[in-house]
Amino acid sequence: MKDFVDKTVYLTGGSSGIGLSTARLLTAAGANVVIFARNEEKLEAALGEIESRRVSAAQRFACRPLDVADHAAVTAVMTAAVQSFGPPDLLINNVGRALPRHFEDVAFQQFDETMKTNLYGAWNTISALVPHMKARGGAIVNVSSMAGFIGVFGYTDYCASKFAVVGLSEALRQELRRYGISVSVLCPPDTDTPGLANEDAAKPAETKAVSAGAKLMQPDDVAKELLKGIRRGTFMIVPGGAGKLAFFMKRHVPGVVDRIMRRGIRKAQQETAATQTAATQTTATQTTATQTTATQTTATQTAAAGAPRGER
Repeated sequence: MKDFVDKTVYLTGGSSGIGLSTARLLTAAGANVVIFARNEEKLEAALGEIESRRVSAAQRFACRPLDVADHAAVTAVMTAAVQSFGPPDLLINNVGRALPRHFEDVAFQQFDETMKTNLYGAWNTISALVPHMKARGGAIVNVSSMAGFIGVFGYTDYCASKFAVVGLSEALRQELRRYGISVSVLCPPDTDTPGLANEDAAKPAETKAVSAGAKLMQPDDVAKELLKGIRRGTFMIVPGGAGKLAFFMKRHVPGVVDRIMRRGIRKAQQETAATQTAATQTTATQTTATQTTATQTTATQTAAAGAPRGER
């Protein structure tokens, strides 16, 4: 897809972050944009922002509330959207969630919800729309992550879902080529989105150590690289110089990547252990001091109680 003028774009997760930035750029490039997300209030605000970027009075815009994890809802909403706006020329699956924790702290419910949102969400929209796209072709972009090609400490459920998105995209690319539908996958690094602060606060120490020093990308920069990749027909779109280097290294020298990550993890674990030891020692010292003071006080009181009245 070389240009976006008069193209119809369906974009899930379009109310904030990378999705909203992408919608703004596509609007400025002349596309008709329909965004989907769960929060209707945020959707309406995003729609107003998108419409303000229009370059033609003929452009069409809309928003629809949708939980992509709900297969029945996705089928119904996407079918209605096709009836109103026609099938998409470009489908961008941008929904995702991350709750970093140690594997043993990840409850099945969290794993299930992560898979339903990150993987099933993409599957649901694709399965609902491909039958409508086959007649005239188009493009599909599934948003994964750098954690979709590098396993990251603390992201077991997230990595499982995002690796799966890459595999789904690669298989789909082969199957849909005969219909003139291209498939790409976007693997952004840490990006300054609304949910990142909460994600950072939940990261285990080892996860923070692994990502320490990584440059945070802005959603607009990720969106620009996404559109560039779509125009070029790139399958694996990895924004940023650091991201591209990590992708290259993981493919060609995976042992080096593993050693770098192990070093950061080991250091964080040693620092955590040292902190816990110091805290234990401090607690023990305080307990001993308290017990000594109490013993001395008791001895003094006992001595005073046993002394003759004139000696008190």
